[in-house]
Amino acid sequence: MPPQPIPDGYHTVTPYLTCTPVSEVVDFLKRTFDATETVHMAGPDGRLMHAEVKVGDSMIMLGEPSAQWKPMPAALYLYVADCDATFKRALTAGGVSVAEPADQFYGDRHCGVRDAAGNLWWIATHKEDVSPAELKKRQEELGKKQARS
Repeated sequence: MPPQPIPDGYHTVTPYLTCTPVSEVVDFLKRTFDATETVHMAGPDGRLMHAEVKVGDSMIMLGEPSAQWKPMPAALYLYVADCDATFKRALTAGGVSVAEPADQFYGDRHCGVRDAAGNLWWIATHKEDVSPAELKKRQEELGKKQARS
């Protein structure tokens, strides 16, 4: 039987972070999101050339930059059961706060942290299902409020 086009445990979209140092980002993911490292490929110089970690039900691939592949910070949005607790873990793991936890008009409570490689992690807990009509109303209200500021 031929292999599946999408391997077991992966989704159609798999983030690939090109960053340095990969080992610090992997450690951050383990400490913040209880990530499990599934692949660890060290190069001849001992650097972690490629890693794969599982966060919840999703895989993230990471690799060290090279002459061909320059570092490229990414922004990722992760859903967790408790964004406030995860935010605290992220700070303890070395993340830098870019946004404190707060309820958002679209129904999520979220916050943001930056890791040692400059990647931005938006950490969210979905708190409310908002209908399209209510979402539009809230967005318009927010726009008016921001215009007054």
